[in-house]
Amino acid sequence: MFHKWAKRSLVCLGILFITAYSMTGCGKEKEETVVTSMASGGTRDNTPLVLIPSMSGTDLIGNEAVSINISNTVDGYIVVKYLGDKEKVKMQLSGNGQVTYTYNLRSNFDEVIPLTADDGNYEITVYENVSGDQYATIFSSDFNAKIDNKNGPYLYPNQYVDFNAGSNVVKKAAELASTATCDLDVVNSVYSFMVENVTYDHHKAETVESGYIPDVDQILSAKTGICFDYAAVMAAMLRSQRIPTRLEIGYAGDAYHAWISVFTADTGWINGMIEFDGSTWSLMDPTFAANTEAGELKDFIGDGSNYITKYVY
Repeated sequence: MFHKWAKRSLVCLGILFITAYSMTGCGKEKEETVVTSMASGGTRDNTPLVLIPSMSGTDLIGNEAVSINISNTVDGYIVVKYLGDKEKVKMQLSGNGQVTYTYNLRSNFDEVIPLTADDGNYEITVYENVSGDQYATIFSSDFNAKIDNKNGPYLYPNQYVDFNAGSNVVKKAAELASTATCDLDVVNSVYSFMVENVTYDHHKAETVESGYIPDVDQILSAKTGICFDYAAVMAAMLRSQRIPTRLEIGYAGDAYHAWISVFTADTGWINGMIEFDGSTWSLMDPTFAANTEAGELKDFIGDGSNYITKYVY
């Protein structure tokens, strides 16, 4: 169930059923699409670079009901396709005995799944709905992943951060990055755009159903959404600008919530950060920033301990 932030009148976006599973990639050469930038001005190259997950490869596991392509684990993802006709199908994935991620699978759809538990052994199980909330196992196996591209899971599109070279979020990110001189400028521009232009959808937060997946272009057009939407749009924009970005799910106080962390060559991973004042960052959570008074936000963020990450993808 969604939770309201009990200590404030602000309603934090919650997610009924958000789960993520890891992806791996094999030794194929990266496929990528370069989109010519429509804006310019800064000293940093703002030309988008959209990595394209490969659907090919011969390293497959599965059966007549499901095909799992583990040919591209070196780049940090796998591709799963459910071949049956059941309406409700779930997949669970855990790496190195860590957190188990659960995803909904669609029939005959290539689902790109990030591998977020780093190198090691991954266990995967696929379930079909039998009746009610009863599920039966249709496939179970494990595989080993040696991920060469450690930022791959946070640069490629996947089931929850879904975008391509033609996406409007990619074009908007290039526009916002046009005056940037470094990656941190891009992060700040994208963050500022979201805070100033996208409003929080309280009704959606109270009514969104389990298994919801953001449509990043629809959110950009509507300029309203829940925290999962904010985080997915920002992640898509920043990944298309070659900035590794983690979409994270967990708890902000008592509320189930989503936010992002980013990586730059100069800073390494900036975990759960939001705003750069020239020397330090505060929490990168555009939902609270767009819907809370500055003082209240700072009081809540504190040293970041109010944010507890449960899932990363």
